[in-house]
Parts: sequence; C-alpha cells; structure tokens
Amino acid sequence: MLKTKNALFYERAIELVQKSCEILKLDETTKTMVSEPKRVLEVTIPVQMDNGKIKIFKGWRCLHTDAPGPGKGGIRFHPDTSVEEVKALAVLMTCKCQLVGIPYGGGKGGICVNPKELSMSELEKLSRGYIRAVASAVGMDKDIPAPDVYTTPQIMAWMMDEFEVIQQRKEPGFITGKPLSAGGSIGRDTSTAQGNLYVTEYAYKKILGKNIEGATVCIHGFGNAGASAAKLFSEAGAKVIAVCDSKSGIYDPQGINCTLLKEIKAKTGGMETYPQGKQITPDDVIATPCDIFLPASLERSINGDNVDKIQTTLIAEMANGALTHEADEVLQQKGVIMLPDILASAGGVIVSYYEWVQNRMGYYWSYEEVQEKLKKAMYDAFDAMAAIKEEKKIDNWRDAAFAVAADRLAQSMKVRGWC
Repeated sequence: MLKTKNALFYERAIELVQKSCEILKLDETTKTMVSEPKRVLEVTIPVQMDNGKIKIFKGWRCLHTDAPGPGKGGIRFHPDTSVEEVKALAVLMTCKCQLVGIPYGGGKGGICVNPKELSMSELEKLSRGYIRAVASAVGMDKDIPAPDVYTTPQIMAWMMDEFEVIQQRKEPGFITGKPLSAGGSIGRDTSTAQGNLYVTEYAYKKILGKNIEGATVCIHGFGNAGASAAKLFSEAGAKVIAVCDSKSGIYDPQGINCTLLKEIKAKTGGMETYPQGKQITPDDVIATPCDIFLPASLERSINGDNVDKIQTTLIAEMANGALTHEADEVLQQKGVIMLPDILASAGGVIVSYYEWVQNRMGYYWSYEEVQEKLKKAMYDAFDAMAAIKEEKKIDNWRDAAFAVAADRLAQSMKVRGWC
C-alpha cells in the first residue's frame, strides 16, 4: 500500500530528529522521547452552514513536547490536512523553537477543510467550534496556537474571543498572530519573511563572503510569507526575477515590481494581468537560474520529480518541509547551501513568542525593538548551527540545525528526569 504524502512527511520529520540523536550519541530512551508526540487530540466539529444543514469537519491538535515550556504552533485550514501532517509539523516546531532559543515545545493544529468554499459566517463558526473542541488542551501555559496555512489574524481573534468566553477571563496570550487591536505584536505579519531575509543575508555573507545586493532571487509561493519576502528582498537590494502562486508565475530578468504584483494578486486572485516580464508556470520558477531560491509554498513542493531543475547557489527553506529527503540529497551532492526550514522559517514563531511575552506583561514594544530582537535571534541561531557543524564535523546545514535542537531538547528532558 502506497503511503500518503503526509505519512511520508511525518516519517521524514522523525528521521531527521533520530539522525540528530545518533550524531549526538544520545541513548535509546532519549531518542524515543524526542521522537514521540506527547499528545494527539482528534475532534469532530459540527457547523450549521448557511443553507441550514449541519456539516461535520475533522480537526486535530498535537503537542509534541512541553519539556522546554508550553507547546507552540499554528492551526492550518486545508483540504489535505491530516493527523500525520499535524504530527510532523509539531515535531518540526519543537526543533524550530529549540534551535532559535525560545522556551517552547512544538504544537500544531489543523482542520481538514477548504476555507475558500466557506462564507465568513461559516468560517467563524468553524473557528469557534474548533476552539470549543480543543479548549481543554490549549492555553497560555499549555499549548499556544497561531496562524498557519489559510488562517488569518481575524480567525485568531475569533478563536481568542471564544476561548475567553469558555475560560471566563481575559487571556490574550492564549493565541498569537492576532490583530494589533486584539493584542497582536507589531511586525508579526511579516515576521516569517523578515526572519528569512535576516538569516539569508547573514549566511550569504558568512559562507560566501558576499552581500545580497544585486543577487537574483526566485520565490516559489506567493502567499503571505512569499509575497512579504519578495518585497523585503527587493528593498534590501536583491533582484526578485521569478515568483509564482499555485497556478501561474512571472519572470522578469530586470526585476519584478513586487508591490504592484501583490496588489494585482489581491484584486484579481491571480498574476495573469501583471503587465511586465512574461507569464511562466510554477515549474518554470523552479527551473529559473538564480543566486537565492526561496521555497515558500507547501511541504514536499521540491521533490524527486523537479529537483534536477533547480539552478541556484543557496536555498532558504521558507515553507516547512518544502524539500523531500530525495531532493535534499540531490542538492547536497550539487553543493547547494541549504538553510533548513527550522531556521529559515523561524521568524514567525520568534515574533509569536514576543507577542506572548508582551501579552503577559501588558506592555508592547516598538517596531524597532521587535526587529532588533528578531535579527539577533536569527543570527544567534545560525551561529549555533555553524558551531555544532564544525564541532561534530557534520557535512550539511540541515543535520547541524537539528543537532542543535535535539541537544537542547534532550537537556530539558533530562533535567526533568524524563529520560
């Protein structure tokens, strides 16, 4: 029986964690503890649709571990979401939090749904119903949700409101990625892309001795993170020459006007009316020669079928699990510098942590303070990864990143007496 892509994704996440344990020579008990989720909750959510009929949706919330602190991780609304995907993303979130030095374990949630088929009223009912179903498992000191694929600050606000009704108290730190008016943090909306830019600039300088001004960039995926990255990399002096969404793409060797493209995408839902460059396919973006390639769509988008087309010097993996194991090995053999997802996409959870801290204090930082802290966190994480890579003679950046995470997680478990 063929395994689903989500089952393969989960296997890959566990494989990476276990390999890091072997690199560190951790004992079998510790290896098992860092590999298994602490809790997986499956729920059914009845929603009265606008036509009066009741429709049942299935959802999940997974806590991988809370040894370092409460769980942390987004909630995605997607028709392909499954328990295996949620478990995989929870593992990766643990590793991401540990690599960047924030006191969280990994959590993740999801609902199997196509949100594009729901009205705003139905979407709100589904969001509130999900929180009612998982309320006993989440909270500011338990497991803290956030936005993910196809969830928004508005959805977070509905979820926060529902949770506070259930708890009969204000608890804005229960969830992050909220609108500013509901206790969100300045800079959270672009934090994944901003963190990616900081660490890519830093790595480009540290490894290659180059600045990114004038470097050519291709971006596979033009959702919130991809569109924000296009704008930020352009403002930093790089030249974004190819981007795509799930259906179409744009190529312009002179550089794409990313602000205009984002406006067109918002108005029309596509890229077809962009007036410059030429129309290409998403596969063409993968095949476009560039200095920096940013996979910013869904997991496993770079795989054995298309990896040979990639022509780049450095990949900064903005989407979780964007590269399959096979693609990873091919690119390593080619000598491509690989900044793994648990580093390159960590800006979002870092600023989510800052939002949680601000909610707990009731005191909110300026944009400049958030950016200063985010930049330092990304630099420190890269330096930790580089240090263990050299110390343990690890031959690639992904294994080095997971080794940092596994070492920190194992220490937090051991001092608690868990292993």
